[in-house]
Amino acid sequence: MIPTDAELVERIGRCDEGAFALLFNRYRETVHRHLRQIVRDDGAAEDLLQEIFLRVWNRATQWREEGSFKAWLLRVATNAAFTHLRALRRRREQDLERALEAAQHCRSLPEWMVEAPAAGPETRLEEADQHRLLWHLVERLPEEQREILHLIYAAEVEVRQAAQKLGIPEGTVKSRLHYGRRELARQWLDFTDREEGL
Repeated sequence: MIPTDAELVERIGRCDEGAFALLFNRYRETVHRHLRQIVRDDGAAEDLLQEIFLRVWNRATQWREEGSFKAWLLRVATNAAFTHLRALRRRREQDLERALEAAQHCRSLPEWMVEAPAAGPETRLEEADQHRLLWHLVERLPEEQREILHLIYAAEVEVRQAAQKLGIPEGTVKSRLHYGRRELARQWLDFTDREEGL
């Protein structure tokens, strides 16, 4: 007789490897397909699949038999997939921060565009593309935010000097800088999401 999900989960709680193998084989394809639809990446989906079933092995008893085991498993998979996507977004935000910081360190070209012996032509080309994209996105911002970003990052003007130059309070400069960076980050993420098909 084929064991039910509840029976297999109960046996997994007693460290029954055979029960785990049966449950894994029963839901592996379903969970992998579900993950792939969310993350759009076979490798990431496979990694997440292993992570989810490791959780099943260690914490199968978290399922309280409220609803089907399959529904619970797919909720776990959905949460894991969205956590993964949030981590990707954070990494892209950090890339944007690094690009902005690099742009602040020299007047004409950011550091990562300057030829370095360790950087190969492909790396330099990618960094140049990032730089062009960054300033293309800056040009799409409202004029007040665009003006502040140019002063702070391209002309290396301090907040106090920018305020004096524009005849506005320092707090206004900081506010425009904050909202400009936030909008720039949103556009950067939207662009990279489209590039990666997310």
